[in-house]
Amino acid sequence: MFHPEWSYQAVIYEMNVRQLTPEGTLRAAAAKLSFLKAMGVDAVWLMPIYPIGRESRKGTLGSYYSIRDYCAVNPELGTMSDFDSFVSEAHRLGLKVLLDWVANHTARDARWLSEKPAVWYERDASGAAVVPWDWTDTAKLNYGEPAVWDGQASAMEFWVRDHGVDGFRCDMAMLVPVEFWNQTARRLRALKPDLFLLAEAEETNLFDEGAFDACYAWEMHHLLNDVAQQRTRVTALRDYLYADRDRYPEWAYRLTFTSNHDENSWNGTEFSRMGAAREALTLFTFVVPRGLPLIYTGQEIGYDHSFSFFDRDPIPSDLYRANDSTAFYRRLCTLRHTHPALASGGRGGTWVEIRNNAEDCLMILVREVSGRRVLAVMNLSPYGIHAEYGTGIYAGRYTDGLTGLAYELTSRVEEDMAPWSYRILAQ
Repeated sequence: MFHPEWSYQAVIYEMNVRQLTPEGTLRAAAAKLSFLKAMGVDAVWLMPIYPIGRESRKGTLGSYYSIRDYCAVNPELGTMSDFDSFVSEAHRLGLKVLLDWVANHTARDARWLSEKPAVWYERDASGAAVVPWDWTDTAKLNYGEPAVWDGQASAMEFWVRDHGVDGFRCDMAMLVPVEFWNQTARRLRALKPDLFLLAEAEETNLFDEGAFDACYAWEMHHLLNDVAQQRTRVTALRDYLYADRDRYPEWAYRLTFTSNHDENSWNGTEFSRMGAAREALTLFTFVVPRGLPLIYTGQEIGYDHSFSFFDRDPIPSDLYRANDSTAFYRRLCTLRHTHPALASGGRGGTWVEIRNNAEDCLMILVREVSGRRVLAVMNLSPYGIHAEYGTGIYAGRYTDGLTGLAYELTSRVEEDMAPWSYRILAQ
């Protein structure tokens, strides 16, 4: 499986257009792209930008994932011309644009409900379109109807062919047949060979025929929250890494994150969920094997706020400026871009763990490829520890990946480490 060339050492940014700026428009969002590019972002995933249904709408503006028309732009965000300008500006800066695609369901007043045959939707005994789970503002599409497959693929083609998008993040990808994704991926890549597809799912069969480049690492994310809150210790995270290494093809990316739109709105920010562990766990998402790091709207400036999901709740314009959080992400992005051992998709370094005397707290990961190494030492605990470990063949001269200073890693290390402290060394 060959991925788009830009993606092997990429960092993804999830953009919530509604909340990014006081204007809440694509035009205003486009003005932030240079800031994101300078920080080190490679691709912008736009949360759904399509018109939102009004029937059973939640909140004042509704859910981004209740889509009335797959081939139009939500007028609250702007026009199709504004979208095209956004894509043009992103491409001018060297950024890729991914659209959020919701294949499982539409709004309850979607165009397809009135324009397409009734069989396009699953129906209850009364003939009404089925509501999946408690998503009362949505209607479940019927993937037993082949025309739905073609309708979805044609709509995706519209954005690739006519509006230059570079790929899709596929919402709840496990809720529709995997063969739909296999077939649609082949169709879309015939149009755009370097298309990028990210699945919001963890099912391994999503990679059986190479439909997706990447999937979520949800289980890992929940473990990171648990470690931060000390519901579990680092031993559980270590066990996960060893168990997960053979679940997926070597080339498969795993989306790694400390926040996203679901976590932020429903479970709190990384500040509230992870507290003092936030930076160490962010570092972990950048160095973990097969990881594809994600930054969510607001994280680039350390904005500690849970966005309202169904209403306007924007970042104040006076707070959107570079700060320590921006600098931290910039350093991590630079390290990922410049060090081949941190690449994903089968290109990056193999990984080993250096064992130590405090393994319920301390994790030491080494990534290495072609003689180039990155070594991350992370006290993933709220306890001060006295660390002892041998480095063996990994001893030598390094550069501190965050400060740029020279560092001599001795063959035997003994040091006191503060809670949630970390070091990342590059060679």
